[in-house]
Amino acid sequence: MLTSLRYLAGTAGPSGFGSRTTAEEATAAGRDLAHITAIITGATSGIGAETARVLASRGARLVLPARSLKAAEEARARVRADCPGADVTVLPLDLSSLASVRRFVKRFLHLGLPLNLLVNNAGKYADRFAVSEDGVEMTFATNYLGHFLLTRLLLDKMAETARDTGVEGRIVNVSSTIHSWFPADDDALAYLDRVTRRKIQYDPTKAYALSKLANVLHTRALADRLKEMGANVTANCVHPGIVRTRLIRDRDGLITNTVFFLASKLLKTIPQAAATTCYVAVHPAVAGVSGKYFADCNEASPSRLGASSEEASRLWTFSENITAEKVQKTTSSVHVVSTGLFGLQAQSSIVPNRAMALAA
Repeated sequence: MLTSLRYLAGTAGPSGFGSRTTAEEATAAGRDLAHITAIITGATSGIGAETARVLASRGARLVLPARSLKAAEEARARVRADCPGADVTVLPLDLSSLASVRRFVKRFLHLGLPLNLLVNNAGKYADRFAVSEDGVEMTFATNYLGHFLLTRLLLDKMAETARDTGVEGRIVNVSSTIHSWFPADDDALAYLDRVTRRKIQYDPTKAYALSKLANVLHTRALADRLKEMGANVTANCVHPGIVRTRLIRDRDGLITNTVFFLASKLLKTIPQAAATTCYVAVHPAVAGVSGKYFADCNEASPSRLGASSEEASRLWTFSENITAEKVQKTTSSVHVVSTGLFGLQAQSSIVPNRAMALAA
């Protein structure tokens, strides 16, 4: 009850910020970010777009991946209109495709840029059941698995940048309090297996909750790996708050509109929703902090399942297996076979210059 009252009132927590803090206010202490290069996924609209705008206004160089280059170009134009002279690069990336993630990383590394900050912000809520080209339930593939591979492939570059510049690298995973909606007594990976194989009915909210739980667990395991590497890079995850972004607006209707009208006092504006991401990304007070969960620009507690080191380690092993690339050569073609812990096997011929499958 006390937490809810503080949220409604916007009362500041130990950080000096609260639920009504905006992204610009949260980054005021780190005003000059000219030395920072950041990759921000999902920056074509909503919270990601505001995160990009605010970091660019502080001088950060941005790399904006998107499924649609047209949407990315439009996002770049908006950033530059607000921040003349902003250094913004756009590259194609479909997070639901592991092959697309690998292509993006190859293109980014070819640019020869440093990498100080990675904001894994992109997310989707899929009303209808779908499976990615790699054979994984689409919400999980987009919201978590693509980000897992993206982060893993960029870790060496981030560690190298931190070592060469002496500036701490930071990884921010955007999760949600909805991660706590996944039942603590349910086996996450077994559930994913059953859903993917269509052994049970698809529940879009539960699938979304699972993907957000995976973001939390990924953060915990990633922080441990970074420590083992001796890298001057941290990893934290955030709950941005309840905001009516395109993720929700795409489901407009009488029931949705009524619920949001009644809950209007609980909603954040987009600048407020981007505050926690920006705070964790650049604020000096978060230096050296890793493996934590933040809400309203303050450290918070994830669900019991989200705090499990055992589950985090189990998910990490699963993710490494399912994103592993094994090339099998035959006389007629070359196939990439991805095999997961629950026995998923997705085969796809390697096709040069493959078109992006989804539009942002």
